[in-house]
Amino acid sequence: MVHQVLYRALVSTKWLAESIRTGKLGPGLRVLDASWYSPGTREARKEYLERHVPGASFFDIEECRDTASPYEMMLPSEAGFADYVGRLGISNHTHVVVYDGDHLGSFYAPRVWWMFRVFGHRTVSVLNGGFRNWLKEGHPVTSEPSRPEPAVFKATLDRSLLKNYEQVLENLESKRFQLVDSRSQGRFLGTEPEPDAVGLDSGHIRGAVNMPFMDFLTEDGFEKSPEELRALFQTKKVDLSQPLIATCRKGVTACHVALAAYLCGKPDVAVYDGSWSEWFRRAPPESRVSQGKSEKA
Repeated sequence: MVHQVLYRALVSTKWLAESIRTGKLGPGLRVLDASWYSPGTREARKEYLERHVPGASFFDIEECRDTASPYEMMLPSEAGFADYVGRLGISNHTHVVVYDGDHLGSFYAPRVWWMFRVFGHRTVSVLNGGFRNWLKEGHPVTSEPSRPEPAVFKATLDRSLLKNYEQVLENLESKRFQLVDSRSQGRFLGTEPEPDAVGLDSGHIRGAVNMPFMDFLTEDGFEKSPEELRALFQTKKVDLSQPLIATCRKGVTACHVALAAYLCGKPDVAVYDGSWSEWFRRAPPESRVSQGKSEKA
């Protein structure tokens, strides 16, 4: 494992509240609300407009993606990402803090944390505990939208943190990378359906290990300690000294695996962006594992 000084992946609600109180928000510190919810449940942008962390901008993951791709939530281009975050007042010198309003404490925020890192930006942190704990602790909120001055952001794709279909397919034979799937056990095994999915059966990529992302969080919505996270990886026989690819359904909760490993001192976990959404539609049938399918046969 490469030993290097890692930027703090988490900041506390107390730290952020104090930074806001003392006027630190601006070109050097920006806050993003990256909430997203399944259609027909909650409305992320509407909730943002009702209340959010003072000074936070809304990061719309539906806008900041490759809308031409047939797969879910694929990364935008370097130019697309640079333009989008530049309009949010973020430059290459900005410390970015990301949160979301999910009841778990964190759901989409690690995806945006990883997006910044994959586009070459290291000074990015997740708000530990999320908006759930921000509210619970009584920190201030506002309904006033932020209007930051646009900034220039230069994006440089770090291909070491990103894997595509061909690379994961090759890895089936070479086994150079360990593969961790962050979905729930039932979806991983193929015994429970993929939610809100049309034409997408559940199951997993052959050889993957299942580590549900919820296991990385405490009941109160905070990240577990590095010691607890290391124990989770050890239990699943995932060696953090060896190369690792994270996958899920659409490359979102896979980023929780990357964050958990980062907190254990491993900053080089790659995410398979297409994940199961792409694999199910493209990969050879023998590379897809599903108990549900075998029981029907």
